[in-house]
Amino acid sequence: MSADSRPGPHLLLGDEGAAAMCAASAEADPDSLSAASRLRSRFGPELAAAALAQTSLRRRAQAKFGAEAAQIWFTTDGLEQASRPEVAAWRAARLAAAGVRRVIDFGCGIGADARAFLAAGMTVTAVELDPQTAALAAANLPGAEVLVGDATQLAPGLLAAADATTAVFVDPARRTDRGRSWRVADFNPAWPFVLELLAGRLPVCVKLGPGLPRELIPAGVEACWVSHHGDVVEAGLWRLDVQQSRASRGMSAAVLLPGPHRLEAQLDAGRLPVRAAGGYLLEPNGAVIRARALNRIDPQAWLLDPEVAYLSTDHPVASPFASCFEVLQTLDAGEKTLRAWVRDNRVGVLEIKKRALDVDPAALRRRLKLSGPNQATLILARTVAGARAFVVRRVP
Repeated sequence: MSADSRPGPHLLLGDEGAAAMCAASAEADPDSLSAASRLRSRFGPELAAAALAQTSLRRRAQAKFGAEAAQIWFTTDGLEQASRPEVAAWRAARLAAAGVRRVIDFGCGIGADARAFLAAGMTVTAVELDPQTAALAAANLPGAEVLVGDATQLAPGLLAAADATTAVFVDPARRTDRGRSWRVADFNPAWPFVLELLAGRLPVCVKLGPGLPRELIPAGVEACWVSHHGDVVEAGLWRLDVQQSRASRGMSAAVLLPGPHRLEAQLDAGRLPVRAAGGYLLEPNGAVIRARALNRIDPQAWLLDPEVAYLSTDHPVASPFASCFEVLQTLDAGEKTLRAWVRDNRVGVLEIKKRALDVDPAALRRRLKLSGPNQATLILARTVAGARAFVVRRVP
């Protein structure tokens, strides 16, 4: 690589930057005008603004990274796109289990995912287009090789020199001035480049948002949706078996963290039967729904409606992939009926769950005029017999 492909300096990474960060970190409100005024008088406007912005980002990042956030350098986009640490660690562990010893990260951003690869014992070559972001990535990735440049231009040399223990990771930027985008023309690195990687000779993982359109999934690739503490946080396109035929049917999977719990299905899996509710309702995890793996939760389950992801059974189901509820009573979903039921049962605390119905649970709770010592849970769902309200009890 040429010398100019290495990251240059960043104003926060020198001695004066360290002093500015120390001062910014002492500010109770780094976004305030008074904090900006104090730091400008000591460090000048550019360095003061950078230190205060970095301090604000680190405090925001504590929700995702915990105490570790204080040691990571962020950008606004980098923080937003960074994987949660447990998700990044799961991905790195999966690659390591497949025999990967080195990862080429195209479009590494601040290096949040690459940190997990390093922690799993792999070596990392990280590529970032923006020089200032690359400088922060280098600071976040001690021991990694960080290169500045266009992934599509650096890829031929990097891939040609890679051996069979090398995998490729790419997390295309999907933001424009208008916000998040699923137009492949807006991806960076470009989508044709991503498809070439998936068709290549090395194992590949492509990180994408959980709203991945199914038409973007190439043949012979596993589409894996990841849920973390109940939140569906990402979809990944995986090709670990480089011998797999691109003409083969694709696999879908749902992974639930912590765990991990994994449920697999075919992307074109058949549909479940549809009929009236039985004695139990199942609320599948969102990753299972997106992976179309509903038919793998319980072989005897069925749908309440062909387009609604509530399942039913005649027996309780213990599964990490779905919450199970015992049906205590079935009601018409009209507000008059529900208000009478709430009044008669003296319900003062009501949990309302719903899918595929134009209902605002918070607004409905207010209109039902809750009053009384009892608690209850309602599931509002479209069924083959129309909208119904199910009084349920969560099965531990």
